[in-house]
Amino acid sequence: QVQLVESGGGLVQPGGSLRLSCETSGFTLAYYTIGWFRQAPGKEREGVSCINGRGGFTNYADSVKGRFTISRDNAKNTVYLQMNDLKPEDTGVYYCARDRVQLRWFQNHCPRNEYGYWGQGTQVTVSS
Repeated sequence: QVQLVESGGGLVQPGGSLRLSCETSGFTLAYYTIGWFRQAPGKEREGVSCINGRGGFTNYADSVKGRFTISRDNAKNTVYLQMNDLKPEDTGVYYCARDRVQLRWFQNHCPRNEYGYWGQGTQVTVSS
């Protein structure tokens, strides 16, 4: 029933931009924190950014702060990740995920193990 579907990935040159979308269904989006995570080959999946149900609170990994912006449009059941000034180290599979529990927020981090529903991922490759 709960579904999250990522789109918007692709191949981009360093310094370029992409906007990822996470379309959701099967739950009331406004009740849940949504996170973006990424996984590079041979590395652990890491939190990139997360946003609370109403969009008033956000967290960002230090590596993307100032370059990425997370946002949401609950009326469209969609969460976005705008990625600017992309770097080769941003390459990986990007996943969106939903918190297991509604109406909660964790300060300063997006704890991967607290997210129980995941999309299939979308590939982002930053290369010249």
